[in-house]
Amino acid sequence: MVEEGKVTIFMTSGPDTPSRCATPFYMANVAVAMDNEAEMVFQIDGTLLLKKGVAENLMAKEGGKYIIDFLREAKEAGVSMRVCSASLQLHNMTEDDLIEECDGVIGAAYMTDIGMDSDLVLCY
Repeated sequence: MVEEGKVTIFMTSGPDTPSRCATPFYMANVAVAMDNEAEMVFQIDGTLLLKKGVAENLMAKEGGKYIIDFLREAKEAGVSMRVCSASLQLHNMTEDDLIEECDGVIGAAYMTDIGMDSDLVLCY
């Protein structure tokens, strides 16, 4: 059996590629269910998934669940979700634009540290 560890998911996919937006939340849920710590870092277009009104209106496939449902399930499981400060600027967003499930804004040093500290890093 694998020892408990830390899984970090860097989410760069956003609303322009909806089919890539559900799996990272599912993987974070699986990591937590396997007694791992899981954190998601939203960068580039992934940041848009944390913008109010976006995930609530986006599905990975037509007729499927909304991305906000995947996001909230991961949050309820204990997954931490943070957003890159530079990607907020990229999309002309501020912290006020973010949904309540976001755990805060972080910078490049944090992202480097968490990536180096993790047992598994996934990028979507």
